[in-house]
This record gives sequence, structure tokens and C-alpha cells, in this order.
Amino acid sequence: MSQPPITTASGIPVADNQNSASAGARGPLLLQDFHLIEKLQHFNRERIPERVVHAKGSGAYGKFTVTHDISQFSKAKLFSAIGKETETFLRFSTVGGEKGSADTERDPRGFAVRFYTEEGNWDLVGNNTPVFFLKDGIKFPDFIHTQKRDPQTNLKSATMMFDFWSKAPESLHQVTTLFSSRGTPDGYRHMHGFGSHTYSLINDAGERVYVKWHFLTQQGIKNLSAADATRLAGEDPDYAQRDLFNAIARGDFPRWTVSIQVATEAELAAWEQRTGWNPFDLTKVWPHGDFPLQQVGVLELNRNPVNYHAEVEQAALSPSNVVPGMGYSPDKMLQARLFAYHDAQLYRVGTNHQYLPVNAPRCPVHNQQRDGAMAFANGGAEQNYHTIQAGGSGVRGLGNGEPALALDGAAGLYDPRGTDDDFTQAGNLFRVLDAAEQQALFDNLAGPLSQVSDEIIQRQLGHFDKADAAYGAGVRAALKKKGRNVD
Repeated sequence: MSQPPITTASGIPVADNQNSASAGARGPLLLQDFHLIEKLQHFNRERIPERVVHAKGSGAYGKFTVTHDISQFSKAKLFSAIGKETETFLRFSTVGGEKGSADTERDPRGFAVRFYTEEGNWDLVGNNTPVFFLKDGIKFPDFIHTQKRDPQTNLKSATMMFDFWSKAPESLHQVTTLFSSRGTPDGYRHMHGFGSHTYSLINDAGERVYVKWHFLTQQGIKNLSAADATRLAGEDPDYAQRDLFNAIARGDFPRWTVSIQVATEAELAAWEQRTGWNPFDLTKVWPHGDFPLQQVGVLELNRNPVNYHAEVEQAALSPSNVVPGMGYSPDKMLQARLFAYHDAQLYRVGTNHQYLPVNAPRCPVHNQQRDGAMAFANGGAEQNYHTIQAGGSGVRGLGNGEPALALDGAAGLYDPRGTDDDFTQAGNLFRVLDAAEQQALFDNLAGPLSQVSDEIIQRQLGHFDKADAAYGAGVRAALKKKGRNVD
């Protein structure tokens, strides 16, 4: 195949891409060889900082199609008609591993969806689990440090992980999910996705309802055994990336049924009164028996990126990106992420990362943001400040046309530890697992737990016991097989 002529990044033709300019055939190189200098400079800067979490990912484009009318809940235009299609981009990822880690490691999986709507980008940044380890974002940096590497040995540490989890019983629900078979999904096509957080929808009348988003795989759930996950980590560490890319390339487009759970503020207040569970707590689910799923549409992935770095590595999503007809909730983890995700993209990709094609909205943009790195869409000669309206804007409520959010209580630091119920829902999850899945859970937990101190083991076993006596007993038996008698 013939290739186009080589040029510099400025489009200047390069006469020779094989030999550097030198002072004589064997002499030192010349600083004036700009092509050599530019080539080496760019090579040194090819790697943008990898994400601290969700570092290794896969992505694809697709479409979201509305199948059911939810206009009574939201005025967002992407839901305006049954059959309406919206372009999407979905980035999957592992959470704790570095960019070169294996796709099959025991880890939650990121499930981050961008909808390119006519009113701007809507980013739903979630995981393949409906809950998380924490209920307050102030603990997030500490938690992630325990999932990374010991500062002295530079090795992953079961002690760090379980020391944290055993002192944070709120993590038990997600720990149970992680060490079940669901902790090693068979690629990305065979797992569910969840918005996880509680969000809100606003209709034309300015009425708010709270929602949880669910993406249920139409390919069927498939998980890997611990042995198969370990084997694949050595044989094909890019297993999930390969599976996703090849499926789309051959026309086997993966699909997910998109549904919501819906509740009014009054319904959530009554539910909390009955159960004692904070509906905005990210470590809790809304049981389907209380808040049944209502279908919204179908998400299909049907186009692979042309360039991984440009379209997947530089994809910069944030839960702060919602469109008119949508809003947030008092979920403390969500509130922290509204700041943290966008701030991470400003640091990692750059001040003007929204100009990159994968991040650029498909609708007109107008603001007074100017300058900074990569400001190739810099507003031209337009006025770079917004004219002040001396009489006021007349806008009431919150951004994007949200109604005002009623607040209750004094501002302060509130500690729910010791009063929240962190065990019932974890026990409920344990009890829906069949006997084989429960045994896999025991064995998966016993592996890393057998490497930690008796003190940490006893603390963690106490949490299992409170969730279900059989849960604690099963882990104890599995630990004995590993040579740790903890009775």
C-alpha cells in the first residue's frame, strides 16, 4: 500500500524520515534538524498521565433508542419520542489496576456512558455493581490507596485492603459482590451496568423524581471462575478488550436494556421510615419489590474507535454532565464525584479537553471560557465576557431548570458509623447466591484473608457473622483449608 508523504505536525513535507542531519557522515547531529527534534519531543510526551482509577479501559460507539415513554418524568429531549435515537460512547474499565494490568482481575468494572444529545452531553458514570464500598467521598483517596501498591514494597497488599474494609463495615455489601463470581465477569458484554448513584429527573411541570439507572445485558450474564480468571490473566491479559472489539467488528453488536427505578421524595421518605435505610446511600440498593424497574430503551454498541488513544484514552466523562430534565441527588459520594471527575480530566487531559472529538458535544457551544492549552476553538473575535443583566435573570431554583431542593438540618460533620445498618443488605445478597456461588465466595475471600493478621481476620469475620451466620462460618471453614485456624 502506498503511504502519503511524511510531514511535520505543521504539515511541512519531510525529505528523509530515516536519517538525521549530521555534521559530516559520522559527525554530531544538528539542532536545526527540526523533524528529528519534533519527533523525539512528541515521543517523550506520548503518554498522558494514566487515570488513578479506571486506568485500563475499552470503548465503543453506539446508539440509544427510546422504547418506552418517560416524558412524564423528564423533559430531556433525548426521551421525547419512542424510537428516537441518540449517539453514544461507552467506556468499560477495571478500577484498581494500572493501565497494563489484566482485564480479568477481581475488581469492579467501570460502565461509563456518554449520550451526545441535542442539548449537550449527558454522562452516566457508573459500574457493573449497583453499590459501592463507601458512602462519603472524603474516604475515597484512602480507600483507593489500599487497592494500589504498598509504599515500601511496591506490591499489592491484602493487609492494606482488609485493614480498611474491616474498619469500614459499610463496605461489606460491595465486598460481598466483589468476592462472589460477579467480581470476575466474562468480558464486558456479559455484565450489567448501573448508574449506581441516585439521580433525579425533572418534567415540564418542574416536578422532580429520583431514579436509579440499570443497563441489563441482553447477552446474558457470564462470569469467570477464579481459576479461569487467573489463567486468562497470563494467557490473554487483554481478554475483555479483544472480546469487545472482535464482537463489534464481526457485527455481533452487544445490547443492554435500559431501565430505571423511580420514586418521589415522599415515597423515599416513607421507605426510609420503614427500613431505616438512607435512599441516597451508595452502599444500599433500592429493592425491586419496593421500586420495580421501568424500561426506557435499548443501548447498542455498533462501532469501534479508529484510534484508541484519541477516542478511548482521552475520553473524559464526568457525572456533572447532565442535560435539562435531569439532576443530581443528596448522595454524598455523587456530590464528591461531581467535583472530582471533572477536576481529574482537567489535570490529566487538559483545560480544553471538551474540544477533543470524543468529548465534544454534537450541539452548538457558546460560553466565555478562553485560552489555556489546546484552545483551538477559542471563541474567535466574540466578546469574552457575559453581559450582566442589571435587572436580574429571573431564574429560580437550581441549574438546568431544576426546581429548588429543600434542605434540612444544620451544616456540620455527621458520622453515621455505629448507627447505620451496614449488614442486612449484604446478608440479603449472600442469601440469594446458590450453594456453589456461596462456596466460591468463601474460597475467594479466604485467599487474600489468609495473608493478613489474626486481628484483621477477626474484625472482618465479625462483619460476615452480622450479615449471616452461615456467611461467617463458610469463610472460617475456607480459611482452615488455607491453614488459618481462626476459631
